[in-house]
Amino acid sequence: MRYDFDFAVLLDYWPDFLAGAWVTLQLTFLATVFGMAIGTLCAIGARGKRRWLARAIGIYVEIIRNTPFLIQIFFLYFGLASAGLRLPVFTAAVIAMVFNVAAYCSEIIRAGMDTVHPGQIEAAQSLGMSTPTIYWDVILRPAIERVYPALTGQFVLMMLSSSVASQISTEELTAVANNVQSFTFRSLETFLAIAPMYLALAALLKLSFWGIGLFAFPRRRRLGTAL
Repeated sequence: MRYDFDFAVLLDYWPDFLAGAWVTLQLTFLATVFGMAIGTLCAIGARGKRRWLARAIGIYVEIIRNTPFLIQIFFLYFGLASAGLRLPVFTAAVIAMVFNVAAYCSEIIRAGMDTVHPGQIEAAQSLGMSTPTIYWDVILRPAIERVYPALTGQFVLMMLSSSVASQISTEELTAVANNVQSFTFRSLETFLAIAPMYLALAALLKLSFWGIGLFAFPRRRRLGTAL
């Protein structure tokens, strides 16, 4: 059986593909910023002295890491709608992505914090440094520097997972592809066309995080290991 490829029918839809890619980048940016912030707070709380808080964070992390992202986004969008709270699809997608990536970031950052030797913390305390300063300069910055490659990999994976948001009609790249293939009946060509776009988006994110690493971690810049 012979199949004739016809990519020409997709040319009229390139503005739609670009719009979908832009929505994918927006979702990824918001998920990265807020997920990183929440994940950092969760990592601090998980290592804190309040056992009830550490236990609650542990339950949250385990639930998120052991359930499919599709179920999480369905629960947030359709579950809240059943309870009378209907969120816009973009907002629901962002919130689901934030809580998902925050759980993974929490564990990654916590692992980085565990590598900080207790003697460094004791030395900082003996110098009279405040607790926020100790957490930022002695614990968090070195910890994030050590796990930075794992964090960037997680953010790229989150960008790829944003395709799941198409299931609640968020107009990101995969959702646009679904619409185009339903109009053109050229499913194979459509999804072959967006595959390089996802590769380009992943490369763009990696390059961006590499640049951030150069700026945020001068020591890694000197060693040439920003990623």
